[in-house]
Amino acid sequence: MSRRCLWIYVVLGYLFLYLPIAVLVVFSFNASRFNVNWEGFTLAWYAKLLTNANILAAAKNSLIIATVTTVLSTILGTGLALGMHRNSSVLGRLTELFVYVPVIVPETVMGISLLAFFVLTNIELGVTSVIISHVAFCAPFVALIVQARLEGFDDSLVEAALDLGATEWQALFRVTLPIAAPGIVAGALLAFTMSLDDFIVTFFTAGPGSTTLPLYIFSMVKFGVSPEINALCTVLLVVSATAIVAYDKLVRIRD
Repeated sequence: MSRRCLWIYVVLGYLFLYLPIAVLVVFSFNASRFNVNWEGFTLAWYAKLLTNANILAAAKNSLIIATVTTVLSTILGTGLALGMHRNSSVLGRLTELFVYVPVIVPETVMGISLLAFFVLTNIELGVTSVIISHVAFCAPFVALIVQARLEGFDDSLVEAALDLGATEWQALFRVTLPIAAPGIVAGALLAFTMSLDDFIVTFFTAGPGSTTLPLYIFSMVKFGVSPEINALCTVLLVVSATAIVAYDKLVRIRD
């Protein structure tokens, strides 16, 4: 009986989490403009997305911001992880503590603080400010993932490479980075997903011409939820889910 109750709780939990998402996806194919009754299957709303100039502009901004953020966050995060792995002194532990700060600080607080920073430094709000903001909260996640990958790293491999005549740079690119590669790629995928989906930090730091898909969806919802919004959210869901599944697969890779 207890086992049956446990399964009931599990099913109810999954329904609570995923049923609204399933409804959103299903109604993105609804021929009716109103999300009340099902009137037939159609792909018209997805076709309409391809002809909406505002949505295409927002999608372009999102992809540019997410791509640049991913590259910069991966470079900075990997460097931080390598530094924390090799430095076990007080400075290394202090650095690790600061890396955790953007992870645990609420996004609203981070968004307001970044906005204040841009105002004080006279940085104009736009695509650049959004990229800087996204890197600020994505890089620590990359660092923590890469650091976890390096946790069981055998430093004697690097020492052996140096003894065999390799330079420190050669040992880095031919020994350390290949071993850390699954964590680096996983961190990059997570950074891309977080940047693509972020709303709160982007809301505070975006300016004219830097509207992203989450911001555009928010502006559309103000006038009511239409199947076009459902279709756009479904596309975002598929992209994000694909990146997260790839991230999960890479994290599970073991030598």
